[in-house]
Amino acid sequence: MPRWLLPESISDILPSEARRIEDLRRRLLDLYRSYGYELVAPPLIEYLESLLIGSGRDLDLKTFKLIDQLSGRTMGLRADITPQVARIDAHLLGRAGVVRLCYAGSVLQARPAGPLSTREPLQLGAELYGHAGLEADLEAIDLLLQSLRVAGIVRARIDLGHVGLVRTLIAGLPGVSEDEVFPLLQSKDAPALRARLEALPRSPQRRALLALPDLFGAPGEVLERAAGLLPPTPPVLAALDELRRLADSLAVLAGDGDGLQVEVALDLGDARGYRYHSGVIFDAYVDGSPDAIGRGGRYDDIGAAFGRARPATGFSLELRELAQRLPEAAPGRAIRAPWALDASLAGAVRALRASGEIVVQVLPGHEHEQQEFHCDRELARVEGRWVVRPLGEGV
Repeated sequence: MPRWLLPESISDILPSEARRIEDLRRRLLDLYRSYGYELVAPPLIEYLESLLIGSGRDLDLKTFKLIDQLSGRTMGLRADITPQVARIDAHLLGRAGVVRLCYAGSVLQARPAGPLSTREPLQLGAELYGHAGLEADLEAIDLLLQSLRVAGIVRARIDLGHVGLVRTLIAGLPGVSEDEVFPLLQSKDAPALRARLEALPRSPQRRALLALPDLFGAPGEVLERAAGLLPPTPPVLAALDELRRLADSLAVLAGDGDGLQVEVALDLGDARGYRYHSGVIFDAYVDGSPDAIGRGGRYDDIGAAFGRARPATGFSLELRELAQRLPEAAPGRAIRAPWALDASLAGAVRALRASGEIVVQVLPGHEHEQQEFHCDRELARVEGRWVVRPLGEGV
């Protein structure tokens, strides 16, 4: 096997792509800071039980595991940063009230999310702790939409679901486990769902679960149909009311005319992350991609395992995938400078770089090689002074 061959679904990031990714990362983190989110940087590796808190078997299967030679305990390479941020909020910061945190970093996954997905996503996201109201969910979705605007996306769709709604209906059916029903709902496998529930006595909960795979589309239409198909129990009505209020609020945000067209849809059968999420969930879709480019939702229960239960909501983006949608940037403008052991030249180069200019010093013997940057100016000695002039002006 060639030494340069990389593992399957692992790849290098070359200069032009790396530049797009880094530029976008900086702009997004600046955006999050403008909302009051503080940057944290959790470690790449932790003890396994900490990484898998609240995530169940889904994240377990994605996590690379190894033995710590110092302690003998099992450690994991993070496959998701969100549980780490929850640990920081609950165990390290310990602040009362609302806490806003953001992050950006690599995660490593034992299994790719899809046939064309990388196993080393660059995950970027924001989490809000300490507020149980829909205002927090709305802020998270608004920040996700602003992230898409920064990335140059012009049209997006936000799908809203509610894990609590599905969980309430399943709890009303004796002998049926979440692990059986949630995956069938997530794949919208209505025949398999009907076969699983066929032997159960007829009930409002059974009828409602069988209807969920078809309850998706425009908010008004879905909620009207749901009112006639779902049992009017307090938990069901509360979940539907949350989705109605959130959809109405997003319609206001989507109409601000800020360069991004936003469609809002409901998917009452969405069961993504049921072992992790506890309430409203949302996915962002954009043209040209069959998978969600951003995912988020409420996960109120995760902090309890770290000693402090806190309301929590947030989202994450795959930065590499998002950056691929940006047009390839033109090579950066740069100043070409000669190489010499000259104190005045060194001072002039330092001053230019300190002012924000890119200065490429040409090493001896490489004067005619193509540079990565577009050198349209040069630093040249004119009448005993180092001056910047258009390239080739003095020739």
